[in-house]
Amino acid sequence: MDFDKKKVIDLLNRILEAELAGAVRYTHYSLMVFGYNRIPIVSWLAGQVDESLQHARRAGELITQFGGHPSLGIGPLLETHQHDVGPILRESLEHEKLALAAYYELLELVAGKSVLLDEYARELIAAEELHAGEVNKMLRKPGDIAEFTG
Repeated sequence: MDFDKKKVIDLLNRILEAELAGAVRYTHYSLMVFGYNRIPIVSWLAGQVDESLQHARRAGELITQFGGHPSLGIGPLLETHQHDVGPILRESLEHEKLALAAYYELLELVAGKSVLLDEYARELIAAEELHAGEVNKMLRKPGDIAEFTG
């Protein structure tokens, strides 16, 4: 293995913390959704909680595989008190962009040096990009084809 193990473990711990923060964030959002569309939105958010926890566990398993100690920390949590679905989705999109940046950073560190970590980073980048695309579509007004830009 020709990569800086300490840097990789530190980055995997940042990813672990970010994914745990995502699980907390999505859980909170799911509790704060009200209105006619509550049930499908809460169901979707619950799926995001499960996915974030799965991503956190995978990062933790890699940390221990390479001799590191998984962090007990959690990424930043910001309570904006904006509980309408639009602001929730915009906050979600911002959170996903941060996670995506960390996975791209990991890919840079390990590209051509570890097939395991390279494929892991690419798989999670694809998953996060798909998720961000889903959220982007949800933020569009019905009938809008153009990408949501904020």
